[in-house]
Amino acid sequence: MNFNLGFYASTRNKSSKANILKVYDEIKDEHMKINRFMIAAPKSGSGKTMITCALLQLLKDSGKNVLSYKCGPDYIDPMFHKKVLGVPSKNLDTFFTDEKTTVQLFLDERADGDFAVLEGVMGLYDGLGGIYEQGSSYHLAKVTQTPIILVVDAKGMGKSVLALIAGFLQYDTHHLIKGVLLNRMSKGYYDIIKPLIEKELSVKVVGYFPEQKDIGLSSRHLGLVMPDELSDIKKQLNETADRLKKTIDMDLFIDIAEAADEIGDSENADKDKRQTLKNAEPMRLQDQNNTVNIAVAMDEAFCFYYEDNLKLLEKCGAKLQYFSPLHDTKLPKDCDALLLGGGYPELYAKELSENISMLNAIKKAFRAGMPTVAECGGFMYLHTYIHNICDDTDEQNKADEQNKADTQYNTDIQNDVSVSQLVGALDGGCHFKGKLVRFGYIELAEKHSNFLPPNEKIKAHEFHYYDSTDNGADCIATKPATGRSYDCVISHDNYWLGFPHLYYPSNPHFAESLVRKAYEYRRNKNGKLL
Repeated sequence: MNFNLGFYASTRNKSSKANILKVYDEIKDEHMKINRFMIAAPKSGSGKTMITCALLQLLKDSGKNVLSYKCGPDYIDPMFHKKVLGVPSKNLDTFFTDEKTTVQLFLDERADGDFAVLEGVMGLYDGLGGIYEQGSSYHLAKVTQTPIILVVDAKGMGKSVLALIAGFLQYDTHHLIKGVLLNRMSKGYYDIIKPLIEKELSVKVVGYFPEQKDIGLSSRHLGLVMPDELSDIKKQLNETADRLKKTIDMDLFIDIAEAADEIGDSENADKDKRQTLKNAEPMRLQDQNNTVNIAVAMDEAFCFYYEDNLKLLEKCGAKLQYFSPLHDTKLPKDCDALLLGGGYPELYAKELSENISMLNAIKKAFRAGMPTVAECGGFMYLHTYIHNICDDTDEQNKADEQNKADTQYNTDIQNDVSVSQLVGALDGGCHFKGKLVRFGYIELAEKHSNFLPPNEKIKAHEFHYYDSTDNGADCIATKPATGRSYDCVISHDNYWLGFPHLYYPSNPHFAESLVRKAYEYRRNKNGKLL
């Protein structure tokens, strides 16, 4: 039941999406059971990520074959999950994909694990635009029928914590909240408040976690500091797990996970319409040795990729060749396309600018017509320069303070100069604005069909503090919550360049188009059909 989409070399038509996906097909009456729970919270900053990582470590130590998932478009939290488990974590987002596809993306990996932990995003009910259910942790839990353990930041609270929990339980119309963990609470007060919560609210308290002043995950303006920037991250995560083990009832966590419904078999499931994406046989290339090669930038500066995006490219017929714009001097041998993901190129602008051989290699490949997709940081990298001093005078003080904060985690990122020369494939540059330029979910439509069939859209997310002297005008981005729209993206022939982070499973045609363009590029390069 893999989400398997085939490479196609034929022309597209208006019904091509249906042809690719073979529509939804009825599944067999098989039980889809995986033990699981979601860690969620009333608000951001409640400690979800540290507690999730600690639980992943404890489950791993107990011999469980654990899979992890992150609700929403976040890139960094899954990196922390991977740091614990040693395997990639996946994003699940009910804005990016419809309910059936979201379930299938969740189930796609179930053969690789016997236990799943999902980490929520923001507050439990905070979805699209902050007011809609779609895209929220609760919606994902409902769609995947996953029990929720609510992490409550109880610092500074007395009995009022009961009122808070009671409100969330009352709003939980599907009765998914099965346990509560009290974060930043002392043992003395926990012993008093736990029996009150369980008696008055009829919900299990799975434990508590005292405030940890010597460990914790640091943040910057774009979110958490990435795990590889923290030299002692493994030590911190292990120490957190050791401490959490002493203050929670791990058996109760496992009981809640094991009591999770079989997906598709609960009373809330539509038993007559239980469907999944049917396997589609890929179109065979004439020679299996002629798989197209996509060079993927992957290092400290470029590391924001959705796992399902990469898998979808592979399922469309691509071999991914990872390289480092920071450390390598040339592109991978015999590559047919280029994927430059997001990240923090601004933190490594000096190092990137000094790697002249790589800058020239990418510029040469781009100008030779190599198919290129560049998102956010990758888009910035293609510009002629990056300007790291805030352009907005009113925001400069904030920016200076943030730069100081960032420097304590990586002494190499302090900007020696304000301007760094980059690839130069695009005229103009990118400028630090000191504040969010564009933020949140969007739907993208091409003005002229290139990577997408006519009149189709792909879903994406923006979150950046930089802006370009030319953001492009080949696509229309629409905010689904407000309907506001704006022009963006430079898209022509073989390239798609812009700040939006794309989610390929929301429209698999995008991945197929990149592979098809790589195929055509290779064919033309070799002067013969493959």
